[in-house]
Amino acid sequence: MATPKPRARNVADLKANILRPSLTSTYECHFNPPPAVRSWMNGRRGFDLGSGYNYTVDEKVTLSCREAALPGSSLATHTLDNDHTGITERHAYRRQYDTTSSFSFYVDERYDIIHFFENWISFIVNEDGSRDAERDNYNYRVNFPNEYKSEIFIRKFERDYKGRDLQYKFVNAYPISINQMPVSYDASQILLCTVNFNFSRYIISGER
Repeated sequence: MATPKPRARNVADLKANILRPSLTSTYECHFNPPPAVRSWMNGRRGFDLGSGYNYTVDEKVTLSCREAALPGSSLATHTLDNDHTGITERHAYRRQYDTTSSFSFYVDERYDIIHFFENWISFIVNEDGSRDAERDNYNYRVNFPNEYKSEIFIRKFERDYKGRDLQYKFVNAYPISINQMPVSYDASQILLCTVNFNFSRYIISGER
């Protein structure tokens, strides 16, 4: 196929194609603990999610998400050396997804963000409580995956809320770790909590 020939372009062409870049600061993240996790959270340490969408917690988690990363994937390839002389071919045979996705959150004076994800992880390993954890013979049995895995979302949009948006749905997601959160007598900064999620794959969808 021949390469297209260069052609003259006007300012309208530039505006329509490259002068409306997407901004990194317009997005929302939504985290949906499964019903079993919600029941576990309710009433623990004065922490109540409610039975459904709850402004004081669910909305706070969404608005507190300071940083997220759109996930990536790659193709695993198999090398063929002998089909054509002097040529090495690589054929794709599997799509590989990132193993984790990280989210950073602002922590408020109630520490709801920390409690939210700590309790989710506590449910996964079926911890009975802080008093039981102090016993010398403390033990636990991890819950079944279908009880703690859920779908989480990153929705990318633009500041005018118009045009097409981009939604990433993470399938079978659950928090796998919480990064350490340094505190110091140095100049005060906002406390950040970074949570890493494991997931099976992601699905992209968009709306105009």
